[in-house]
Amino acid sequence: MFKTRLTLIAFVLITIGLNSCGKFQKLLKSNDYEEKYAMALEFFENEEYNKTLQLFDQISPIYRGTDKAQKIEFMYAMCHYNQKDYILASYYFKRFYQSYPKTPEAEQALFLSAYSNYLDSPRASLDQKTTVDAIQEMKLFISRFPKSEKIAEAKELISSMDSRLELKAFNMAKLYIKMNDYKAAIASFKSFIKQYQSSIYHEEAMFLIIKANYEYALNSIAFKQEERFSETSEAFVDFVSQFPESNYVKEAERMNAVAATYITKTVEEN
Repeated sequence: MFKTRLTLIAFVLITIGLNSCGKFQKLLKSNDYEEKYAMALEFFENEEYNKTLQLFDQISPIYRGTDKAQKIEFMYAMCHYNQKDYILASYYFKRFYQSYPKTPEAEQALFLSAYSNYLDSPRASLDQKTTVDAIQEMKLFISRFPKSEKIAEAKELISSMDSRLELKAFNMAKLYIKMNDYKAAIASFKSFIKQYQSSIYHEEAMFLIIKANYEYALNSIAFKQEERFSETSEAFVDFVSQFPESNYVKEAERMNAVAATYITKTVEEN
């Protein structure tokens, strides 16, 4: 009895689904664009975004240049956003803003364009082009709508993305050390410190400059070692002057002692 009831319910649901699909397919083939527009709005309200997009694809050329075009374009972007297709959402929100910069929805469109890029941006270990794009668009939003209620949120998002780029740059410099490319590591850490002067990684970056110089000197040919050990000592002086109580000081002193011994020996030999 119970099994029979479940079978009946399943049959009813399948029948309803087939009828619904049949009605939608009939609607797609219809030339009644007003009905398609009305149904697209209804599908959107019911969160049936794929059906909404299919109808908008058909009717948007028909309504281009009319009062309905603006609403269709904004909702088209919203459909992609609600489906978590953030690449397309960002594109269509940006296009809407560029097409209708003076409309009430322009502010929301520009913010959501940037926010979609933010949501699509990857973790710090991956390429950060989307993050850079999101920061640029969020800054554009702040400059275009300085009185927006979203300003505080936009600034917080920029800060969050800057931190992601900061970590990416720091990890890339550390990777050069692992690859034994000490010259690239030194240049990358110096660039990192210049760009992120108040970074939480500043102390470690300065220590790693000592280490990179030290390893670079050790692995250099003889006539280059004095110069590179001298650069190790210079990096050591810079480090202890800024972080005299650092946990890295003991290791830094060891490397500096080796560098100093080598320099003294070279001077005596010459």
